Amino acid sequence: MTTNTTPQFVPDARPVPPIRLLSPDGVLADGAEPAMDDATVIESLRYMVYGRAFDVKSFSLQRQGKLGTFAPLVGQEASIVGSAFAADPARDWLVPQYREAPALIRHGHSALRVALYRMGHPEGGRIDANVKVMQFNISLAAQVPHAVGLGWGMRLQGRDGVAVGYFGDGASSEGDFHEAANLAGVMKAPVIFFLQNNRWAISTPREIQSNATDLAARAPGYGMPGVSVDGNDLLAVHKVTAEAVERARAGEGPTLIEAHTFRMWAHTTADDPTRYVDPEVKERWAKRDPIERVRKYLAAKGLWDDERTAAMQAEVEAEVEDVFVQAARYPDAAPDEVYAHTFAEDSPAIARQREWHLGG
Repeated sequence: MTTNTTPQFVPDARPVPPIRLLSPDGVLADGAEPAMDDATVIESLRYMVYGRAFDVKSFSLQRQGKLGTFAPLVGQEASIVGSAFAADPARDWLVPQYREAPALIRHGHSALRVALYRMGHPEGGRIDANVKVMQFNISLAAQVPHAVGLGWGMRLQGRDGVAVGYFGDGASSEGDFHEAANLAGVMKAPVIFFLQNNRWAISTPREIQSNATDLAARAPGYGMPGVSVDGNDLLAVHKVTAEAVERARAGEGPTLIEAHTFRMWAHTTADDPTRYVDPEVKERWAKRDPIERVRKYLAAKGLWDDERTAAMQAEVEAEVEDVFVQAARYPDAAPDEVYAHTFAEDSPAIARQREWHLGG
């Protein structure tokens, strides 16, 4: 008797087409039923415009040496804002990577503190006690287990809150994601794994990160549903996230959402995407701009026009300008603050460093 040791491969599966409600021209699909009313769509649009204006201002200041390196969100506004509007600021937690500023601001975090954070001021790390958000996370995927801990903890406490954890396609290749998803599936933790597939992990394209047909296809291996959605479609992102939140709140466990989008700017302001991004591909994605898609949708309903666009843009830019004016006036941090926010009490190592730096 012989044993066949030849590897048996499953025929290639085709990716599941992402869920879409709005075409790039802003046309609602036949039979589509958005979970957002018109007033909420307009409010969401404002947060999307705000997020982009915040990054435009931040980029200008960074190039002047007045801000540190940061990760822009341009092109991903619908993914960030659509998902955030599916969460309840009174009971749900948002756990960001580093592009989700408008989501955190909508959830109650201070835009001034976001500006101070980008300036490197310790006050930028402060989050008010009643605001259910975590701080931006630079260590790739390290926040994903934190989201599971929050969700599981709320469940153990008998609360009906949900944790929404944001991360990218690159982070989904990290062990932290696997460990977090595995634990969440086992414990049926009320967690939304919100994966923004923007096609790049810095300069590594999605195509060589994973041989999975799509990243949402990994979900059944963790015992949870996976959803693939057009990440530049505000209405679709909101609807699938709202359904996942409802499912988690009902005790049915986590969901993995893969939002297909594109990073229109650099990975961070220290990156040069012109060295590796095909300009023709970028131009194709530019035609799917998430903000323009919402404007066209509202215009078709008689709720939007060029005058409203200009008015909102001017209002938002004035607000962003005021935030950075306030941040620039903020008192300088004291030298010893660099040691003051790591532990509740100084560790021996911190104490030695403080003494060496400040002389006691």
